[in-house]
Amino acid sequence: MANIEKLRRKAKLSQMQLATAMGVTQGTVSQWETGEIKPRANKLIELAKILNCSIDELFATEDVKVG
Repeated sequence: MANIEKLRRKAKLSQMQLATAMGVTQGTVSQWETGEIKPRANKLIELAKILNCSIDELFATEDVKVG
């Protein structure tokens, strides 16, 4: 789930800002980014909208280009 961090940074959001927008804790966002846990299915569409990406990009195994 490292792409979540890259996409979050590209969107110029902090973990706390993303957490607030998603209705989760900053710790949850951190765990998504490290791959410790995966976002629940009901959060994926919202996460993709906030990060302005597709759900596929959230799970992409290739690096997401930033910039």
